Amino acid sequence: MSEKQYKSFSEFYPFYLQEHQNVTCRRLHFIGSSLILVLLGYILFSQQWVLLWLLPILGYGFAWVGHFFFEKNRPATFTYPLYSFVADWIMFKDILTGKLKF
Repeated sequence: MSEKQYKSFSEFYPFYLQEHQNVTCRRLHFIGSSLILVLLGYILFSQQWVLLWLLPILGYGFAWVGHFFFEKNRPATFTYPLYSFVADWIMFKDILTGKLKF
């Protein structure tokens, strides 16, 4: 079965949200993204560049736990890496502003 080819991000984002209906999965995404921002701030402030390798571990680690154990689906980033990266930050903003439930 071939994956759907999205022509635009606005077409992709509703699919992305559908893949994140479980509130625990969304919370884990939000926590991972928050930790990325905190760690990135620390790295920039302290110039501890060696810690950059932790950024994808935090982001993907929390998200993938959410998908595999709570949402019980395959992360969209496996098929749509760029759209998923952007969508994750938009979902983060939507949770932060109350548009999506935390």
